[in-house]
Amino acid sequence: MKISANSGATDIPTLLRQVPGMEVMQTNAVDFNVSVRGNNQLAANKLLVLIDGRSIYVDQAGLTLWKQLPTSLLEIKRVEVLKGPASAVYGFNAFDGVVNIITKSPEELKGTTLQVAGGQVGTLLTSAVQAGTIGNWGYRISGGHEQAQRWSNHDAPALSGQRIGGLAEYRLSGDGKIRAETGLGRSSPYSGFVNQISTSDNHLSQAYALVSYEQNRLLVRGWWNGLFSESSPRIFPTLVPLLTQTDRFGRTDQEHHLNTYDFETRYRLAPFQTLNLSIGANFRHILHSSNILTRRTTENRLGLYAQGDWLVLPSLELSAGLRYDLETFLAPTLSPRGALVYHMNANHALRLSASVAYRPPTTTEASLSLLNPVTLPALPPQITVVTGTADVKPEQIISYEVGYQGWWWEHRLRTRLTGFYNHISDLIAFRNPTGNHLNPVRPVNGGVADVYGGEMGVEVLMTSWLSGFANYAYQEIGQSSSGYSRHGFPHHKVNAGLRVTWHPFTGEVLYHHVGAASYPLADAFTNLAPFFPTGAIIPQEHVPAYNLLNLRFGYLIWQQRSGDNVREAELALSVFNALNDNHREHPLGDLLGSRVMGWLTVKL
Repeated sequence: MKISANSGATDIPTLLRQVPGMEVMQTNAVDFNVSVRGNNQLAANKLLVLIDGRSIYVDQAGLTLWKQLPTSLLEIKRVEVLKGPASAVYGFNAFDGVVNIITKSPEELKGTTLQVAGGQVGTLLTSAVQAGTIGNWGYRISGGHEQAQRWSNHDAPALSGQRIGGLAEYRLSGDGKIRAETGLGRSSPYSGFVNQISTSDNHLSQAYALVSYEQNRLLVRGWWNGLFSESSPRIFPTLVPLLTQTDRFGRTDQEHHLNTYDFETRYRLAPFQTLNLSIGANFRHILHSSNILTRRTTENRLGLYAQGDWLVLPSLELSAGLRYDLETFLAPTLSPRGALVYHMNANHALRLSASVAYRPPTTTEASLSLLNPVTLPALPPQITVVTGTADVKPEQIISYEVGYQGWWWEHRLRTRLTGFYNHISDLIAFRNPTGNHLNPVRPVNGGVADVYGGEMGVEVLMTSWLSGFANYAYQEIGQSSSGYSRHGFPHHKVNAGLRVTWHPFTGEVLYHHVGAASYPLADAFTNLAPFFPTGAIIPQEHVPAYNLLNLRFGYLIWQQRSGDNVREAELALSVFNALNDNHREHPLGDLLGSRVMGWLTVKL
C-alpha cells in the first residue's frame, strides 16, 4: 500500500483502514488495536510491525505504540502489508500478518520539509525533516511534536509527545551501503492503553539505535530498542467501589524497563537463473524489569530460516520457506510456509498458499504478579492473585488462502478476490482454571477458533487525475473458548475512496463501513454485577455498526522547480468523521466524534 500524499490521516492505523481484511479498532485518542481477519482484541498482540525491517513490536508486552512511532508520515514512502501468518521468515509474533513501514531515502527527501497541522480536540502536529547527500554520504535528521485532548473530555490532555531521530549512510559500490540510525522519543501523558478492567495514564520514554551493512546480497545488522514506562492504571468507574489492583507490595502505580537487543544476518543467492534463495538467522535478547513482575525476566530467541522462489515454468511460480526457532520458555518450533502462483496469462493469476505461525507468551504473561483486592458489601475483603507462568504452549495458527488477481483496461483496472481459512489453537488467556476465586488466576491455553471469509476489491485509474478503489471483506468465526480469549468481530466491512490530483488542487474522499460486533467483557463485570450500586452504567458487549467519511482537500499555493529539486507550499483542510457518526469501536472505548484540521506543508 502506498502512502497517499493527499491523506489527512494523523497516524498509520487510520491509513490501514483502507486495506481489505485489516481490523482497526480505536478506543481513545492514542490507543489503537490492529490485527488481520477477525483476530482483533483489546491489547492486540498478533500483528508484527516493522520500520525498515526493524521490529517496533514490544515483545515484552505484545503491543505496538502506534502514536509513538519513531518516524513521521512525511518520511514514509510506502507501507507494505502482508496478510496471513509469516513466521517462516519473520519468526515469532508474525502471527496473523506483518506491517512493514518503509521510509524515504535521504535522496528522496533531499532538502528541508516542514509541516504543521492543528484543529479540533486540541490536536497539534509539527514535523521537520532535513535530508541530503554529499558524495557517497547521505543523511536525514527529523523531529516532531504531537498533542491531542481526550475524546471523552476535550479539556483533558491525552497525548503530548516529542521525538528526534537521525540517519547516516554511506553508499558502497554496486547497491551496497553502511547505515547507522538512532532516535529518542517521549510522551507525557500517553493516555492510555485500554485493557479488560482499566485504562491508564502513562509517561513513556523510548530510544533505539541500529547499525547495518549490506553488500553483494549479504545483510548484517544489529539494533537495540529501549522503553521506560511509568503508568497509573485507572479501574473503570463501574468497578471502582468493588475492585482495585496493586503489585504484591500494595503499589497501584507501575514501572517498566524494557530492553531488546537483536542481531540478524541474511544472504541471498541464485544458484540457477530461475531459482532465488534466502537464508538467514537472528538472535534476540529480551529484558524486562517491573514492579508487577515476580523477577527481572530474561528471554532469548534464536531463529534459522530459508526461503526459496522458483520459476518452475514461465506460467508457474513456487515459493517455500521454513523457519526453526528456539526460545527460552518453549520447545523448538517449526514454521513452514508455501505458495503456488499460476499465471493464466500476462494479466491474470491464481495463488494458493498455506502457512503456520506462533505467538509465544510475553515476559509479562510469564512473570506477572498482581493482586486484585475485592471489597463486597457485608463481606470481608478478599484478594485474588494474578500470576504469570511460562508453562503454556505458544499460540498457533494454521492458515490456507486462495486468491485471484486480474488486470484489465490496459492495466488501468485491477481486481482482486481472496478466500481464507485460519485454524487458531492454544490461545493464551488469564483464567482461574479451578473456579475457586481464592486460587491464583494465571495464563492457560484455553481457546480454539476457526476463522474463515474473504475479500474482494477493485482499483481503477479513470483519468490521469482521478483514481478510486472499493473493497469488501467478510469473516466468520467458530469458537470453543470463553472469557478473555473470546474475540469479537464485525462480519462485514466496506471501504471505498476517490483521489483527485488536478493541479493545483488535490483531494481524497474515503468511506469506511464497519458492521456491528459484540466484544466480550471481563468476567469481573458479570461476577460483580449483583453488587453494583443502583443506577450503575454497565457496558454492553454489543457495538453498533458505524460509518466513517474522511475528507481532505489541498491547494498548492506555491511551486518552484530547479532541475530535480522542487520547492513548494501547500495548504490543506481535512475532516475526520465528516458524517459526525458518533460511535464506539469497543464497549470500553471512548465515544469518537468528528475533527476538522488545517495543514501547512512547505518543502524547501
